[in-house]
Amino acid sequence: MTEVLRLLAPNPGVFTGPGTNTYVISDEDECVIIDPGPVIDVHRRAILAATDELQPRAVIVTHTHSDHAPMANPLATELDVPAYGYAAGPDFDPDRRFRDGDHLGFGRATLEVLYTPGHADDHLCFRLDDLLFTGDHVKGGSSVMVEDMSPYLRSLRRLQPLALRRLYPGHGDEIDNPQEVIAQYIEHRLERETEIVGAIAAGAETVGAIVEDVYAGVDPALHLLAAYSVVAHLKKLRNEGRADFVDQNMGGFEDHDGRWAMSVMPLEGGT
Repeated sequence: MTEVLRLLAPNPGVFTGPGTNTYVISDEDECVIIDPGPVIDVHRRAILAATDELQPRAVIVTHTHSDHAPMANPLATELDVPAYGYAAGPDFDPDRRFRDGDHLGFGRATLEVLYTPGHADDHLCFRLDDLLFTGDHVKGGSSVMVEDMSPYLRSLRRLQPLALRRLYPGHGDEIDNPQEVIAQYIEHRLERETEIVGAIAAGAETVGAIVEDVYAGVDPALHLLAAYSVVAHLKKLRNEGRADFVDQNMGGFEDHDGRWAMSVMPLEGGT
């Protein structure tokens, strides 16, 4: 019988909510570990304790962001198993690379790999029968930071035909109404796109101006995060020939002024 154990990493914050969810999935006497998180010794010891009477087969990551992947390599070395992921990133280099449609067996269970870019170019979800481990593709109780809205929406729509009973996100609680939540995610993003297109049509010429229009009722402390979301939407609008923008340095979250001043231009007939 397959069992799922959630271990909460002690790394709460603005982007991580209560912390990163690490999952130990076991079947018979074998297990895999998903998203061991940052290198925090107390969390490492909790994972080792959870797997003490099991035979680990792999440490795998949904994506290479610093709250999900840095402990994967050292933990895999300690457990003498391979580390799996889609690609290398900061503080992570997979021993074996997953591709869309790959499968990983343990005990009598099998994980199916789904490539779900959008939050990050290297993002994966993992399906186990009617369960889906979603990393940051769908989160419990908080909004997802998106790098590019086009692949993100495609990745969300890919999940809609699946017969899913429960989502296990990288942050927050389990989700027991998967299709309702996925539909809400898509609807919300499309509504926000309509608002952004409207702001551009009304004369907004920078990302900052769009944020101040569309997110007027949002705490100004969250406006920088909103700017990231606007840029993700602008990438989609540019791909569709509906708007363009000056794609400046998309560096760290501290780059408020540069992001705020990015010029936005409607394309003829686009908006």
